[in-house]
Parts: sequence; C-alpha cells; structure tokens
Amino acid sequence: MIELAGVTKRYGEKVVVDDLTFTVRPGCVTGFLGPNGAGKSTTMRMMLGLDRATAGHVLIDGEPYARLDEPLRRIGALLDAKAMHGGRSAYDNLRCLALSNRIPVQRVDEVLQEVGLGEVARKRPKGFSLGMGQRLGIAAALLGDPEIVMLDEPVNGLDPEGIHWIRTLMKRLAAEGRTVFVSSHLMSEMALTADHLVVIGRGRLLADTGMQEFIDANSRSFVRMRTPEPEKLRDALAAAGITATENPSGAFEVTEAPAERLGELALEHRVPLHELSPQHASLEEAFIALTGEAAEYRTGAFSSADAAPSAVANAPQTTETES
Repeated sequence: MIELAGVTKRYGEKVVVDDLTFTVRPGCVTGFLGPNGAGKSTTMRMMLGLDRATAGHVLIDGEPYARLDEPLRRIGALLDAKAMHGGRSAYDNLRCLALSNRIPVQRVDEVLQEVGLGEVARKRPKGFSLGMGQRLGIAAALLGDPEIVMLDEPVNGLDPEGIHWIRTLMKRLAAEGRTVFVSSHLMSEMALTADHLVVIGRGRLLADTGMQEFIDANSRSFVRMRTPEPEKLRDALAAAGITATENPSGAFEVTEAPAERLGELALEHRVPLHELSPQHASLEEAFIALTGEAAEYRTGAFSSADAAPSAVANAPQTTETES
C-alpha cells in the first residue's frame, strides 16, 4: 500500500504538487492520470525518495521509502528505462541490482525470460530499441518480486504484442493481491487496464474513484434513436414525458430513459426505428471534461464543447512525456 498525506512540493515560488492526499491499495490496478505538467512524475519521484516533499509525507507499507530494508523486495519501479547503464549487458545491470538488495542471482534469468529478453541477456542496452529498453526497465521493477509495482508510461515504445503483455502482467499482479500503480497518457489502454483512478491537475487532486464512476461523473451518456417518422417519434416521447434532442444528422438523443424503455415506447406507438443504440462515454472524453481547465499546456482549438461530444469513440492516442 502507498499512502500520501498532504504531500506538497515547491520549487521556489512554484507549487508543483499541492497538498496531495490519497491511498493506492492492493488488489487492483490504480491508474495515475493528469495533463502534461500536472505533477505526476514529481509525485512518483517523491514516493521513491528521489525528491523530498516540501510538506506532507509518503509511506510505503507504513514506512518512508528511505527506511525500507532491501527496497527492491518491497517496491519495484520503472520511472526511466534509460537509467540502465548502457555499457553493461542487460544481465549485468540486473545482477548489480540483485546483489545490492540480496536478491538471489538466479532471479535475473527469471525476469529476463518473463519480459522476453532472455535471448539478448548478454547484449548491452545502448543498442536496444525503445521497446526493449522498456522491457528491461520492467524486468528491474519485477526483480525483487515486490508487493508494490509502480510504472510510469510502461507501454511507451512497445508493439501491440508488448502492450497486450504488459496489460496482462499488471492485471495478474493485481489479482495476486499486489499494489499496482501506473501512470500513462494512453487513455484507450488505461481504460482496458485500470480498476481505480487517481487524477491530478496543476498538482492538485481532482478525482480518486473507480473507473466507471469516474466516467459516469464526468461525461454524458445517452441513447441514440433514428426513425423515418421523426414527428411521430417526437410525439410519442413527449406523451411519455421524455425530452429528446435532435442532432444535425436527424438522430434523436435521449438521456432520461434506458434503451429498453424507449424500444417498448416505439413499439407501443408503432414508430419504426432504424437505430436504437446506447452511447457510453469513453475515458478520454471524461478525462478531458475534468482536466481541460487544469491543463497547463492547451491548444487554441480546445473548448468546453470538446468535453461533451455527442458521439463516443475510443480514438487512438499518442504517448507523450510529462515535463
């Protein structure tokens, strides 16, 4: 378990993290989301004792990170895959970590096989692709078989097979009762992986809730109806006290009744339907709706209208690095 209480980080007069309080619990994958510049990387560094909080504290299973004996056995983390020594082989990088934490050396071969790098164990990371470097960083995080795993942008550089693998890995670790904390800008992937979300903006906590609860609270869902007899449908809905909005394409959008009720109503009034489809918001849309005003860097094209689109789609995302 990771506990943050009133954690604040200032650089001079600039407040990067502002009074953050939340708990990352075992048994589920917790996604850590926020716009660029929100303070995610700084927060994760404070969790690991790499940055010192100006105020507040972080506890790892009840203790500050600095007091952990053999910390790799307690918490494994990937913050920067490039942190590995480029001149040492992948095996030797992990062997040094194992020896410094009294981890059996045979564990090195085990994790290299687990992440798919067994065949290049004796090669130097400076020649690795971005995806291979990510796999090596994940191997380091898993080396001590820790109860807590913390990953920053773990899918960066991975191919589709690798993305599926890391998603499955995180879900398996959570199912084993471990604490899994993952930061990512890839919303479509986070929607498939995370059970719980912690969202920050400009260093402040914006949400600490379940995935579906977050989407429901920060987006608009509706039922779309299409008919060749719009007047008849409008009259039928009005008679039932249901308000419908007609969009530019001629479809009706209803937020006050479930699709089952609307289908029964259309049948009762003999209204032919060409479409009756529930439209549920995506994590991306809910995230933009909540964090749009908290984003430090915004394009001029963004407006509040972007936060509540009438159509729902999981659009492909690009992965960026937090500044």
